[in-house]
Amino acid sequence: MLKAKIAKEVLVKVHNEIGVLANLTKLIAEKGINILAASAWVNGSEALIHLVTDDNLRTSDTLRAKSYNPREMDVVLLESPHKPGLLRHITERLAGSGIDIHHLYASAALDQERCLIVFACADNDRAVVLLNS
Repeated sequence: MLKAKIAKEVLVKVHNEIGVLANLTKLIAEKGINILAASAWVNGSEALIHLVTDDNLRTSDTLRAKSYNPREMDVVLLESPHKPGLLRHITERLAGSGIDIHHLYASAALDQERCLIVFACADNDRAVVLLNS
């Protein structure tokens, strides 16, 4: 069974340099904030870091206090069974309904029965309704 809901992620754009992700995650950990999902990549000289935490407000406040410029974005959090073909099934349902995925990241440990998928799309509200039906 799929369980989708609207949530927020924290997006941070920084100059790409060695250790910047380590620094950000240290600041967050020192506040006792749990990172539920993360995605990071480099685009030219910038690094883009997406974080879903258990306290985005404190995450953003913590990063702002250290001169980072975080912003929150709407995403869909989807809990689903961890089995072969499920991501294909989900993305086909969205595509079949004309919903364009802007970005997606997901993870689960090999021995877990459930996984967490984070994505943003052209119509997050409609995606939630579709995936929960």
